[in-house]
Amino acid sequence: MDKIDQVFFNRLLHDSSFLNWVMGKNNNDIHYWDSYLEHHPEHFETIQSAKEVLLGIRFNKQFPSEQKVTDEFDKVIKKSSINNRSTFQRNRKLVYLSTMVVFLLIVGWSSLGLVDSQNKITHRTNYGEIIDLKLPDGTSVVLNGNSEISYEHDNPRYLHLKGEAYFKVKPILATSAKFWVVTNDLTVEVLGTQFHMNTRLEKTKVILDEGSIHLELKNGERTEMSPGEVVSFSKQSKILEHEKVSNQTPYTLWNNGTYIFNKVSLGEVMTNLENTYGIEVKFNNPKLMDMLISGGIPNQDLMICITALERATNTRIQKKDNFLLVQENTIIN
Repeated sequence: MDKIDQVFFNRLLHDSSFLNWVMGKNNNDIHYWDSYLEHHPEHFETIQSAKEVLLGIRFNKQFPSEQKVTDEFDKVIKKSSINNRSTFQRNRKLVYLSTMVVFLLIVGWSSLGLVDSQNKITHRTNYGEIIDLKLPDGTSVVLNGNSEISYEHDNPRYLHLKGEAYFKVKPILATSAKFWVVTNDLTVEVLGTQFHMNTRLEKTKVILDEGSIHLELKNGERTEMSPGEVVSFSKQSKILEHEKVSNQTPYTLWNNGTYIFNKVSLGEVMTNLENTYGIEVKFNNPKLMDMLISGGIPNQDLMICITALERATNTRIQKKDNFLLVQENTIIN
């Protein structure tokens, strides 16, 4: 044990990327740790010890074989030694109880399988709901309304996103463990950074605030993003847009309950509200849809959001039941 780095050893036990390598999951993690071992042979004993510990605490989630159950039951019968009626009455209860033990043993195995089949953790928001999550690895996720993230219990650094979220990924410096976000269009691969993702409108849009990330598109291409860039890709249209954000770049950024628009049409803004709040928007004049908006609009509350939009666009937005009607403001201030 003298050669084991105890601090590194403890970090490995809580590293989902290392656990993937131990269990033979995720080719990226397997490649990373194989390469790490090759270049850091001085850590071999520490890594091997951590691997043995993790393998030692994993349950073998398998059902007992039919022969196993039969053999155990036969042992119970042989021990009963039923020779007369009184002995039979006593031992019948023994047989019954022992049979129940075997039954519970089978049920116990079944329960482990049930836990394994329900290993996925899902966080889902309702329309108009915003939640601030802290993942097991320390990563912060702000999930917008009508959105969802999911991940395996033992691998919170590999998750799937539907909807809209803002990520602040916690770096794991000791192992440089990566973090993945998967959508229908692409996969984001990062170490530690902050970025906004939106999977609505049949495409995935990513805006990077800081750090750097790699994107693997569903068509097999890869691209890298730098801070201040926006990437949009749809596997259906196969159209990739990758550009530096400037005053002339149309984009929508959502963070901390606020939408930040830059030269975005009112039509697209209202589509965001439809997706977030589950409402339907209509325009009394189609030309209003082309009006460009720049600035911040809070979206924690629909009525506050509507009021801010009315002031920014000089329009009237009437709400009735689950509908919003956007119309020209005929009132002269």
